[in-house]
Amino acid sequence: MTSPPQPTVHPWHGVGPGDDVPNTVNAIIEIPRGGKVKYELDKQTGLLTVDRVLFSAVHYPANYGFIPQTFADDDDPLDIMVLCQEPVVPLSLMAAKPIGMMTMIDEGKRDHKIIGVALSDAEFNGFDDLQSLPSHRLEMVRRFFLDYKILENKSVEVEDFEDAETAYAVINDAVVRYKQRYQAS
Repeated sequence: MTSPPQPTVHPWHGVGPGDDVPNTVNAIIEIPRGGKVKYELDKQTGLLTVDRVLFSAVHYPANYGFIPQTFADDDDPLDIMVLCQEPVVPLSLMAAKPIGMMTMIDEGKRDHKIIGVALSDAEFNGFDDLQSLPSHRLEMVRRFFLDYKILENKSVEVEDFEDAETAYAVINDAVVRYKQRYQAS
């Protein structure tokens, strides 16, 4: 019996984090803006698996995914939310400019969420920091993460939003941690 075919490029390991990290990064989208299906990268195969349909009457406020070749504090690739006018098809590669970060505590682990803007979207690519966004946009992001697990009888803590410089440090750390874990000789 032959093995099933594998993806040509593994989205986490086969795509770099970008040429100008941390100022711009590559983002692999798992969940489109407006989606209710929680897709997760299968770390072994590189395919997306359906983790669950969200239990609550909420939807993702931004395109959601990860920065390839990063390893975050929660032992996953570093998460990124990419603000964009349109939902993006899962497993799309997007160039994003990080403008800040939100940190949550999920199941006892720190879980950083980089907030970026799509470089290919003229409505969003002019934003350089979180303070330039409409405050309501950030409140929608915060509210989503506070509410999305309530009906699963799980809770998360959402900390304050942080600036781009803090996000840059977290991105750089996640790139270094990835290299130490996966590229050490």
